Amino acid sequence: MAINLDALLIHVIVNVVIITPVLWIAGRTLAGKEKAKFTDSLMIVVLGTVIGSVLQFAFSGIVAGLIVLIVWLALIKHFFDCGSLRAFLIALVAVVIFVVIGVVLALLGFFALRTLLSFP
Repeated sequence: MAINLDALLIHVIVNVVIITPVLWIAGRTLAGKEKAKFTDSLMIVVLGTVIGSVLQFAFSGIVAGLIVLIVWLALIKHFFDCGSLRAFLIALVAVVIFVVIGVVLALLGFFALRTLLSFP
């Protein structure tokens, strides 16, 4: 069974657009402006997505999830030049920022749809 390269490319592009800015903001907040550059977060997302996809193809279940988590944390640690705890905190803050943005967008969509559907 082969890896679908079209799907992988689309996955990389979507992750770059969505995750890179969030990871960059979290990195700048916790690692500092000098260590957390936008290109670093771009490389983390591209490598993390590609390596994670290959590892999830090779392994399955919780084992794959744990290995991919370790890979992402190692990439954050390497590119943002920080320790393991700080890499974990950067990842955690990035998830929180991502969830907050998602909730805000969902609420905006809900209120926009509610406004559109309300008849005078």
